[in-house]
Amino acid sequence: MTTFGLIGKNIDYSFSRAYFNSKFSDQNLECNYVNFDLKSIEDCQELLKQKNDIKGFNVTIPYKETIIPLLDSLSVEAKEIGAVNTIKITEDGKIIGCNTDYYGFTKAIKPYLNHKIHKNALIFGTGGSSKAVAYALQKLNIKYNFVSRTKKKGVKFIYEDLNKVKIKDYNILINCTPLGTSPNVENCPPIPYQGISKDHLLFDLIYNPKETTFLKRGRAQNAIGVNGLKMLEYQAEKAWEIWAFNL
Repeated sequence: MTTFGLIGKNIDYSFSRAYFNSKFSDQNLECNYVNFDLKSIEDCQELLKQKNDIKGFNVTIPYKETIIPLLDSLSVEAKEIGAVNTIKITEDGKIIGCNTDYYGFTKAIKPYLNHKIHKNALIFGTGGSSKAVAYALQKLNIKYNFVSRTKKKGVKFIYEDLNKVKIKDYNILINCTPLGTSPNVENCPPIPYQGISKDHLLFDLIYNPKETTFLKRGRAQNAIGVNGLKMLEYQAEKAWEIWAFNL
């Protein structure tokens, strides 16, 4: 049986396993999907060496960037983004890193964009997912800046820099942090929510819970709020396109 899987840490909650195993069952495919909950990047290295009947992986926190040196090559998009969320293993055993997060984010946010007002974005977080979001925004001709807890290269603001005036200058707010993920649903990025208006679009990459505190507080200000479920579905379907090509 052909195996696919998810590489990550503390991933029992994962969307991917249920999604793909349901897909395989519906299509009567002799495939299964397994979670590889790994403690360290060294464990990733050992898993990639084994291969066996595994034809592809998804990659999630915290390995989207650190896994790159273990791969044989990267797709054009993954190289430009600097993060991998999908791996395909070719017939000759080559391990190729790809990125479908940017595709999923683009398809998920497009229906909500009003290009007359949604021109500038703030990205909360600086991990692998945030890099894919930044790449997507660049392709959509939307200007963006990163927000993080600490000053670092490429980060325009720390959270303490933000005030009501600055928030009004950025009509797209995107949460790429784990703040608000179940079970810690009361958490949210520490931003001045009172500066949010009906012209704002809030996008949270989190999908569990369905409505995070980040989205609730935005909707209380009459903003549009979108969770990460559709992004996950779109990126998963793109990953399947990549894997199925080798079946």
